[in-house]
Amino acid sequence: MALRVLAVASECAPLLKTGGLADVVGALPRVLAPEGVEVTTLLPGYPAVMQAIGTRAKAVHRIADLFGGPARLLRGEAAGLDLLVLEAAHLYDRPGNPYTAPHGAEWEDNGIRFAALGVAASFAATGTVRGLEFDAVHAHDWQAGLVPAYLRFAPGKRKPALFTIHNLAFQGKFPLSLFHRLGLPPEALSVEGVEYYGTLGFLKAGLWYADRINTVSPTYAAEIGTPALGMGLDGLLRGRGGHVSGILNGLDTAAFDPAQDTYLPAPFSAADPAARVANKAALQRRMGLAQSPETLLFGFVGRLAWQKGVDMLLGAVPAMLAEGAQLALLGTGEWGLEEGCRGAAAAHLGRIGAHIGFDEALARLVYAGADVILVPSRFEPCGLAQLAALRYGALPLVAHVGGLVDSVVDANEMALAEGIGTGFHFSPVTEEMLAATVLRIARLWRDPTLWRRLQANALRADVSWSRSAARYAALFREMLADAG
Repeated sequence: MALRVLAVASECAPLLKTGGLADVVGALPRVLAPEGVEVTTLLPGYPAVMQAIGTRAKAVHRIADLFGGPARLLRGEAAGLDLLVLEAAHLYDRPGNPYTAPHGAEWEDNGIRFAALGVAASFAATGTVRGLEFDAVHAHDWQAGLVPAYLRFAPGKRKPALFTIHNLAFQGKFPLSLFHRLGLPPEALSVEGVEYYGTLGFLKAGLWYADRINTVSPTYAAEIGTPALGMGLDGLLRGRGGHVSGILNGLDTAAFDPAQDTYLPAPFSAADPAARVANKAALQRRMGLAQSPETLLFGFVGRLAWQKGVDMLLGAVPAMLAEGAQLALLGTGEWGLEEGCRGAAAAHLGRIGAHIGFDEALARLVYAGADVILVPSRFEPCGLAQLAALRYGALPLVAHVGGLVDSVVDANEMALAEGIGTGFHFSPVTEEMLAATVLRIARLWRDPTLWRRLQANALRADVSWSRSAARYAALFREMLADAG
């Protein structure tokens, strides 16, 4: 008999996406199905989600007053996903980004908006809604952080909850004055509950009340138990001990398939990657770089942010230029780093190209045409860029942190001797060590036979969800066994 799981999240690809959270939430139902796990995903009724489920969605539960307005739980299907949608126009019928107003500031009522998601999850998971029955609940990130709290205090038999941290840096902290509106019992407002350094901590609540905690790579699971990367929650995470684990994210290898990718001017396969040369030429043209298949081409795709190490990347530009390399930059983010990328491109025409913004077709071309993809993050729960790079035959240059460690095998001397390297690590995570690793890569680039062998290793790397899906299924079954 299949295990039935209610997933609760604030976004889900392809319906609505602002980051990697949506990719994971959208992928897990499909990859868990072969493992005997049926997932229904509960989402807020944003305009994009309401449009996706259309008029065929069926109302399965009505709430007369949910934090100041009527609400309904709708059951429907979209993009192959079994969905529950919390329709509450007063909370979610707003334009643009699901978390911020058009002028860029966070919605002032975000605490209530995502508390409502927790209330709806407790209705759906505890038998209140006729026709819905689940064995376990899977809550994602701070927006679903109150879900385990509401489940803990719900009447009847408690359903076990898994809480997944996608990025501990985003914690969902709100004023204590909000507590009286949440409907939680007074004992929940304590250090052993939702109180967090004089605020309400939604993510902290998830960590405290969940039966199991996981994050999106084994190394990040270890890192967040340290003061350096625990973001103030390391003590709590260490206290949860054996209930904290890490399961590495995968990549949707059907959506990211260089042999079938319509974004590419020259699709190619792992068995025959020769067409990468044509993609490299197309990337050089698109980014205004000198046409040269022999030139080592570095690429970056992602958020232009301090966390992503973009300042270190810009600091390593002289090392790249000294080795005759080129650099293609694609991303958007912090204004100062955007200006830094523009300035580097203007100062080195034909050597550095920068596109400020996001363009999916160009992102795929960077993966398929660059020789090396830079991922110099100061911390990285898992990361997508290095997985896409491997899938498309670009060797990742990654900081020795988080999921980057778990997904890329450094081509050090021993790995080269054994023939198992798939990319490059640098540690400590400093501008100087990044520059030194650029020089190491440049030396290897001068040996075409060795480079082709490393590229073949990258293309063969299993970046799919197969192993991780089995681990999620096992984790859900362990939770149920513990719950009796």
